[in-house]
Amino acid sequence: MRTLYLPFAAPILFLVLSVLSPCSRADDAPADSTDGDRLVADYFEQQTRLLTERSLADIENLEDWTSTRERYRQQLLDMLGLNPMPERGELHTTVTGVVRKGDVVVEKLHFQSMPGLYVTANLYRPAEVDEPLPAVLYVCGHGRVVEDGISYGNKVYYQHHGAWFARNGYVCLVIDTIQLGEFEGIHHGTYREKMWWWNNRGYTPAGVEAWNSTRAIDLLQARADVDPDRIGVTGRSGGGAYSWWLSAIDERIQAAVPVAGITSLHNHVVDGCVSGHCDCMYMVNTHRWDFPMVAALVAPRPLLISNTDRDSIFPLEGVVDVHAKVRKIYELYGAEENLGLQITSGPHHDTQELRIHAFRWMNRHLKNDESLVDTVATKLFDTKQLKVFDELPKDERVTTIHETFVPKATLNKSPSTPEELATLSERWKKQLGELTFAGWPDDVSTKQTLKNFEQLTHDDAEVIFAQYDSQAPYCLPLIIVRPTKVEKETTEKKQATTASPVDVVVLDQAGWDRATSGLAVVDPQRYPNMKPSQDVWNGMIESGRPTVLIAPRGVGPTEWSRDERERTHIRRRFMLLGQTVAGMQIYDVVSALKALSGHREDLNLAGPWTLSGTNDSAFIALHASVWSDSIAKLKLLNLPTSNRDSPDLLNVSRVLELPELLTMATSEVTVLIGGSNQAEWRKLAGSAPLLSSIDWLVE
Repeated sequence: MRTLYLPFAAPILFLVLSVLSPCSRADDAPADSTDGDRLVADYFEQQTRLLTERSLADIENLEDWTSTRERYRQQLLDMLGLNPMPERGELHTTVTGVVRKGDVVVEKLHFQSMPGLYVTANLYRPAEVDEPLPAVLYVCGHGRVVEDGISYGNKVYYQHHGAWFARNGYVCLVIDTIQLGEFEGIHHGTYREKMWWWNNRGYTPAGVEAWNSTRAIDLLQARADVDPDRIGVTGRSGGGAYSWWLSAIDERIQAAVPVAGITSLHNHVVDGCVSGHCDCMYMVNTHRWDFPMVAALVAPRPLLISNTDRDSIFPLEGVVDVHAKVRKIYELYGAEENLGLQITSGPHHDTQELRIHAFRWMNRHLKNDESLVDTVATKLFDTKQLKVFDELPKDERVTTIHETFVPKATLNKSPSTPEELATLSERWKKQLGELTFAGWPDDVSTKQTLKNFEQLTHDDAEVIFAQYDSQAPYCLPLIIVRPTKVEKETTEKKQATTASPVDVVVLDQAGWDRATSGLAVVDPQRYPNMKPSQDVWNGMIESGRPTVLIAPRGVGPTEWSRDERERTHIRRRFMLLGQTVAGMQIYDVVSALKALSGHREDLNLAGPWTLSGTNDSAFIALHASVWSDSIAKLKLLNLPTSNRDSPDLLNVSRVLELPELLTMATSEVTVLIGGSNQAEWRKLAGSAPLLSSIDWLVE
């Protein structure tokens, strides 16, 4: 037997918003380069509209909101990787130096929000303090300040804000972010570094920035010169986003001015603003929110949404949309005066107009002061004066915090009996449904059907080209190859009374290209750009068993852009919708199996099914088998051994690892493993009793 196994590749896009209906005929010829882009663009538009329409739609009165508000807050904490909250340990606040200019004093300090997670900061205060003052936490955007290879932190870039607050009767703590601080950590895991396992872990640097900000409030409240009941937060760009996270989860914030830090899901996903933002701008959208949900959690506390009118990464219409939706929540509280919207002229810059309104907002709500602002924000100190560390400590975890901030699920012990496994499997499937596959359509259990059949006969085989509706607008190809000559000879000689086994193969793009080179022998007009390969065709029919080819979305006719940058930001768009490419491809395979099941008899596919895949497609097949009762056997080549080395699925590492998933599968089906990872899988199976039933393919 030789079965078709081909490597997986999950390519990804950018968008032209145009409706495409690929189901008008059973033509699965490769689409031209724009068809897949249009299709995924249409998908993004539909999914975004669904989440936007759902956002706050069930809130009709104040009781509706107050009865669900805490649940939403817990969901946000969960999506930031803060559920449960880390332990609030000793801050170990250390002042490393003090500088002064005129009536402004700066304490250069650091604290540890958790052991080894250092936060470098400059604390600005008046030189003379007679009573506890209101305080402002200023969270920085991405303002790189590097001289002679030394990073001085983005707190230096934004120092004029801290200086203004100190000169006007505030204590202002300006904190560095984990990226572009004196420690140079990472915000660009999925954006640039291909750390897609961040999604598997449910990790986002937004969670670290939110946590560091809450600990900064702890620091301020502990100071004798700060009034603990009058604390505000502001910041722009990245700092605008962190202002949102902190204000939404920490009610100690009494006034907030997020500047250029929020816009609508439509702007991010459909209009493509995601390509201008790193990962710190986003929660892992497990619960499928639009961004007005974040804003609503600030109500009824004073909130000024501030932006410019020509900001390309926080477009005006999205900012106005967020304001309009959160305004309804403020109206329910009768607190409309606590919500403001400031739009000034300009691009994505730290303009004076934006600063002045923020200063007045803090004066009004933290000092009850309506006087005019008569001083400007200017930088007072040289860069080197504001550096906290002469030498960075060796025990720092800032640059590696993504490895540990959200812990992986761990088992106290592997299940050793079928009963233990059954109990665990039920729990795992429930958690996967809630945390990993929540973006699947609600009608996941609905019966699927095949349609648009076309049948061709070629010498000793017949090929059926069909399609099935997986999820609008995706209508996907399903191809059945039946070697009729071998079947006839076998029947005549052996008078077989049992149905022939069926090989069901999950294809990636490389697999699709190889398969269609064989199919082009049968139907060259269907695949005009593919060079026919008689060797591939022979390999598809020589086993004598029917073979079914499944091409999930993003593969074959629905393939989207191969441009690396566009592919990256398509994957990030899926994440913003509470999905991943791999997660939806798993859904497509499950849907294909449901559709195929309805035609087992009339297509002569009644024999036991073997679901096969190679590399990442083996991963897709394994996950799909857990959600299907049609499979008798799994044949997995080069299956990754960990989530980290696999396609990304939201939060999956918070639920289980691949050995546990494979253990679930072995309880239901026969599993065969082969390929380059076989030795590693053998080693893992040696320590898991219930994996002893795995069959190993001979190399």
